[in-house]
Amino acid sequence: MSASVPIPIRFDPSLEHSATNEAEIQAALVATMRSISETTFAHSGHATRSVHAKAHGVLRGSVTVLPDLPPHLAQGMFAKPGTYDAVLRFSTLPGDMLDDHVSTPRGLAVKVIGVEGERLPGSETDTTQDFVLINGPAFGAATAEAFLGNLKLLARTTDRAEGLKKVLSAVARTTEALLEAFGHRSPTILTLGGQPLTHILGDTFYSQAPIRYGDYIAKIAAVPVSERLTMLTGLHLDMAGRPNGLRQAVEEFFDLNDGEWEIRAQLCTDLNTMPIEDASVAWPEDQSPYVAVARLFVPQQNAWSAEGIKAIDEGMAFSPWHGLAAHRPLGSVMRARRPAYENSARFRAERNGCPIHEPLASPDAVLINASDSSWDR
Repeated sequence: MSASVPIPIRFDPSLEHSATNEAEIQAALVATMRSISETTFAHSGHATRSVHAKAHGVLRGSVTVLPDLPPHLAQGMFAKPGTYDAVLRFSTLPGDMLDDHVSTPRGLAVKVIGVEGERLPGSETDTTQDFVLINGPAFGAATAEAFLGNLKLLARTTDRAEGLKKVLSAVARTTEALLEAFGHRSPTILTLGGQPLTHILGDTFYSQAPIRYGDYIAKIAAVPVSERLTMLTGLHLDMAGRPNGLRQAVEEFFDLNDGEWEIRAQLCTDLNTMPIEDASVAWPEDQSPYVAVARLFVPQQNAWSAEGIKAIDEGMAFSPWHGLAAHRPLGSVMRARRPAYENSARFRAERNGCPIHEPLASPDAVLINASDSSWDR
């Protein structure tokens, strides 16, 4: 590396620092997420995710690792060039199925299929690597304990007062717009409904919290780069009378177009400005920019097909803990996600009688298998 480029911090287990009450916090997070799932199941008779319940598109694509990456970027699944099958799920934050006029942070989950290497605990028999991303560079809470406080607020309003939520969301959007006009961004206001009513496919999505990046530490982003996607960045969507407006927008786009994103890595170069345990800090890009390591390509297709819903939305779970040891999630928030996501997936599988699967073949084969009667065992 050039002498003018900061040297990335090497990963070492000692860089993580667990709180003394972390086990209790994780148990409370599991219980709170379970209460959200129990509430929505009692009202609908169908088990959904306790967060990011509403999907807006389920798609098939591919991830191509770029050739000739420098050694500090050629790490983990990006160590050598190649192309993998992938599935994607676009979503929004709440655990209840809200009208899209209640505008909350968006998510993009990517499951890369056929990735070989030493596995994370609990995924030893799998060959997938998940990236769970949100459309903002920093998490809405610094630690799992702070996240628990936020989640308890959401739990108390789950499946209640949707009309009031629409009104509050409009107020929150106005407040957030004023803040952003002065160069500020509030994860709290965004979570409470202040997300601008823009096209979801124009957003950039971030891991927000760090992961191990082979010998180093990084955050990951998926950035739209194809022209027809970048044209959507910041594009206002009229949600009046369109409770599923985001889903319709994704369907309309992929009915006619392909889409391409860059997967980028931001390496940690300074533990003071790029902390491991505080997920609420956006790492400064002037110190360490996001650099392209792969391309995510999604061809023209039906973004909300019956097969895709059954195979991907119902039949799969996405977690940063599905993957390689070389990409182990780091920090308090990430550690808490492991039991919380595992229990959420288990609840869905038990209540819906639909086992959660990790794909071992191409997405086409996964979709074909979804129509088999054995899927509903």
